[in-house]
Amino acid sequence: MTLLDRRASRWRFIRRHRGFTLAEAIVVIVIVGIIAAAVAVFVRAPVQGYLDTASRARLADAADTALRRVVRDLRAALPNSVRTMAPCGAATACLEFIPVGTGGRYRAEKNVAADDPLDFTTNDGSFDVLGPQVTIPAGSWLVVYNLGISGADAYEGGANPTATTQNRRTATAAASTSNVSFNPVRLPFDSPAKRFHITAQPVTYVCDLGGGQLSRRWDYGFNAAQANPVGGSSALLADQVTGCSFNYTAQAVAARAGTVLISLQLTSNGETVSLAVQAHVSNVP
Repeated sequence: MTLLDRRASRWRFIRRHRGFTLAEAIVVIVIVGIIAAAVAVFVRAPVQGYLDTASRARLADAADTALRRVVRDLRAALPNSVRTMAPCGAATACLEFIPVGTGGRYRAEKNVAADDPLDFTTNDGSFDVLGPQVTIPAGSWLVVYNLGISGADAYEGGANPTATTQNRRTATAAASTSNVSFNPVRLPFDSPAKRFHITAQPVTYVCDLGGGQLSRRWDYGFNAAQANPVGGSSALLADQVTGCSFNYTAQAVAARAGTVLISLQLTSNGETVSLAVQAHVSNVP
């Protein structure tokens, strides 16, 4: 092989095995960038739409769960115990009620010597239960014929009801009993249906837009006048709250029912969800 042939063979080898030139690399980078930008334009919208939908779904689920809890509690509220307040101290609004644990009908007349009726003409401290036995947890209260008016208001007297606020009395804890005993007193009004309720301490739902929270408060005791509760226990129902309201349709004492309109608004990542529910409450004492 001549020298010229060897040189030609060497150049062919070099051309076959050489890499990209700088100009070629720049062209490739530019083309890839153009393709990526074009793809991003078409991909961004559906991805953002998915993220927005997921955010709205999460907010809607949180709001729905919180409102369901409030409605479930209200359905077990003591008749004529629902009350609202806005503003409520430093909070935006409060919804308060007294939860009923159990109840039934009391014996009103004595048929045999062993019967124990509930006497409204003098101080009494016990009565027979007509029908199924009841369980009374510790710290419970007996309420008969709560009308929500002076002299027949379960909130009256705060933590210490007196002789002039006799509608709520401490009940003795018992398991599956047919006889309810309580702090003796002359109860103010006989229930036309002979009904009694065993309740716990009040519960308040507090909406605080300053902190963006909806919380449930309990075990703080009785307050004659509604207020943002102090002490007790608390649980967070929803955060990222940007709007809420509680509206109770005031009814006359003789009304048999009332309604509570609850609205809740949550906001996150530029997405806002608003839900409203109407809860029916029984006012038949």
